[in-house]
Amino acid sequence: MATTVSLSISLDTHPHRRLHHLHRRLYSTTIHFNPHQSPFFTPNHRHPRHTIGNFPKYSHRNFTPLSFSSSSSTSSSSSTLQNPLPAGRFLTNEELEKLENLDKFTYHHELQSGLLLVRVMREEEMDMAVTLLAESFAESMMMAKGYVKLLEFLVRNYLIERRAMMPHNATLLGIYRENGEEDFELAGTVEVCFDKRGANTNPPTPTPPKNSPYICNMAVRRPLRRRGIGWHLLKASEELISQMSSSREVYLHCRVIDEAPFNMYTKAGYSVVKTDNLLTLLTFQRRRHLMRKDLPILSHASETDNPDKTPPL
Repeated sequence: MATTVSLSISLDTHPHRRLHHLHRRLYSTTIHFNPHQSPFFTPNHRHPRHTIGNFPKYSHRNFTPLSFSSSSSTSSSSSTLQNPLPAGRFLTNEELEKLENLDKFTYHHELQSGLLLVRVMREEEMDMAVTLLAESFAESMMMAKGYVKLLEFLVRNYLIERRAMMPHNATLLGIYRENGEEDFELAGTVEVCFDKRGANTNPPTPTPPKNSPYICNMAVRRPLRRRGIGWHLLKASEELISQMSSSREVYLHCRVIDEAPFNMYTKAGYSVVKTDNLLTLLTFQRRRHLMRKDLPILSHASETDNPDKTPPL
């Protein structure tokens, strides 16, 4: 079975035009996988492991436990997120509180094959996310490996710009430890927008409401697919949205041709709001569904399907 992905970028057959469309619409790109079917992993085949401490194409810095020193009403520099704001931008007290909440956020789940933890990406971990997204985009668009470096340049600039909009959006990393192993490794990533200040000015079609939370840019490393990691990146995104936004309506896009992600979203409670018309094909893009879910109101942050106790990272 072919790789199950969902994209909302141009699929122009000319690689330079594809890169041009990617640069303009990188925000709209979403990559998903079927948590139960994938050609890249079978129980009897072991892929080479890429641990955080020895990661050839990713950062060589180790992951460390989340920590937050002391909160401040005037500065966020004490955060382990290392103050993502550009010079000249000032935070309100509400934004400072939200930035602290992002810093403290953790989601964990015991998978059948190992332990998954999800938290907000740190500045020194950006290179890992860049490479993962670039390789995933190249794979989904059937581009030659030689274009990965160009994609990395575009993705890095995009992530830097998006990081500057925190705490109105956030990029999450999934960190995975297989049973019997000591090291954690990068498993996947996903982006979450909480309100109109974190939304992109040129969203994909069908256009979601800018003031509603939006989930996009999900990718899972090939050796770790079909383990439920994509499902829990989605669940972690929803949990974070419940903590960061008063809006309960969450939106995402799914390509019409991607049956497996569509089934996953439907199982998670998402329903189709609107679908691109056939004229979208004339722009060399795949038709997309805009899907929505109304999140339940949680009585407290721990009301999830996570274990009660957060294990050390």
